[in-house]
Amino acid sequence: MRVSVVGAGLGGLCLAQGLRGAGIEADVYERDPAITARFQGYRLVLNPVGFEALRSCLPPRWHPLLDEVVSDAYVERLALDPRLNKIGELGPARSGIVVDRHVLRCLLLTGLTVHTGAALTGYDVLDDGRVEARFAHGGAATADLLVGADGVNSAVRSVLSPRTTPSDTGVRFVIGRTPLSERFAGVSRAYGGKIAGDGVSLLLGAMRFRTPPKEAAEKLAPEVTLPDIRDYVRWAMILPPTGSLSGMTPQEAVLSRMDGWHPELRTLIEEADPDNSTLLSIRVVEPGERWAPGPVTLLGDAIHATSPTGGNGANTALRDADLLRRCLVEAAEGRQDLLGAVGDYERQMFEYGAEAVRHSLEAMPAYVPKPA
Repeated sequence: MRVSVVGAGLGGLCLAQGLRGAGIEADVYERDPAITARFQGYRLVLNPVGFEALRSCLPPRWHPLLDEVVSDAYVERLALDPRLNKIGELGPARSGIVVDRHVLRCLLLTGLTVHTGAALTGYDVLDDGRVEARFAHGGAATADLLVGADGVNSAVRSVLSPRTTPSDTGVRFVIGRTPLSERFAGVSRAYGGKIAGDGVSLLLGAMRFRTPPKEAAEKLAPEVTLPDIRDYVRWAMILPPTGSLSGMTPQEAVLSRMDGWHPELRTLIEEADPDNSTLLSIRVVEPGERWAPGPVTLLGDAIHATSPTGGNGANTALRDADLLRRCLVEAAEGRQDLLGAVGDYERQMFEYGAEAVRHSLEAMPAYVPKPA
């Protein structure tokens, strides 16, 4: 069996690693011109389901390395004012496993065949039941299954399920990161919660590594190359609907909305890495009608993109990867045919994927500032 995975995000790479470990051939096709073409690095919180799905797709020899570059998180989810005074709570405290997206992506890329500069332009189902994917550079790839793991603007989805399209929530946010130091000890109570300002909300989260990733890889898995990254604070300011930067840099836009805020909060933004700060929009994709059974399917944000306020986007994509891996192993071992295996995956994925989107949208009002 051969699988073509379109998209080198966490979900697609996790699937490819899982298939590789099961002896199933998997090639990854990425439209970016290079793996490092754009920054893909902020912290993620994985729940037990997402973390176990990730571990299940990784070679067991990498489990000690994975455990060394993550950390446990426990947050009270407080609502604070700009002077860091408690004004409420956002619900029960939460715990989880914190991982850096860029570090995890580097781990997942190890040993895989990834074709960059490969923007999908279409595909055809052949007479023998296999599928041929076509790419902008003129190349093509034939496989038993094509998996669209190519994000919210999925080119695979546009062909497979053209009526399933992204919805723009109208919410914008500026996100960035700042090296973590003792200078920011006073803002630690804000981690995992919300600082409610005048028409904006600021969300903070700490990324602490048990061992710096580069050092951990050199010690525990020399075949893996991880970035030389240290502890940091990830921050995100949610703007009012249709908010913009108005010609300012991301940091300037955030600071312009922080008059009178606690000095440590302002310093946190002032000392942020300017190359890793950007304005993003929140768009969602809700699974609609199932498409006709065939050798093409979708995974992750391509079919159920969630709002980050739900904290479940990466977790759901990793769950997809592990579930599809297990279904395809059954097909490879002859326990069921390929289309039956893909159908089993899709039935389960549609149900929990739709629930993940609903949950993320229901959680959004607690974090999005109300219009003035």
